[in-house]
Amino acid sequence: MSLRRTLAVLVCASALVLPASAFAAHSVGSREQVAWVRRAASNFVAAELAGNGAGACAILNAPLRAERHHRTCAQRWNAKLSKLLREPQGRARLRAQQRAIGSAVVIVHGYVASLDLPTPLDGKPTHPNHFLWTENCWMLEG
Repeated sequence: MSLRRTLAVLVCASALVLPASAFAAHSVGSREQVAWVRRAASNFVAAELAGNGAGACAILNAPLRAERHHRTCAQRWNAKLSKLLREPQGRARLRAQQRAIGSAVVIVHGYVASLDLPTPLDGKPTHPNHFLWTENCWMLEG
């Protein structure tokens, strides 16, 4: 059997074994855009793991950083992260999320991007992981 024929057989066999989603799941956007979105998400989770509310807020879109009920964004996130990191599996969930970012599918359309992770970055089940290109960087929006 020729090398070409052997490769063709292996490719066909792998197509039968692998799920269709393995071929369909790929990022959309330039390499730089995809890398920027992943980096923003990774920085956000790193700040969460460190219990750094100000660092998490630095990745949030401006409306999410606004003061609410006389509390700054950093104050709100410090309180939220303090509670999250005390939960029995809080850190483990964040670490799993951080590991998933590197291979997550990123879809970029103009100034909006999404990151396909099993859980939302901000911890709210109703919020998808959407980013907006603003302030010359990708910012997480709610």
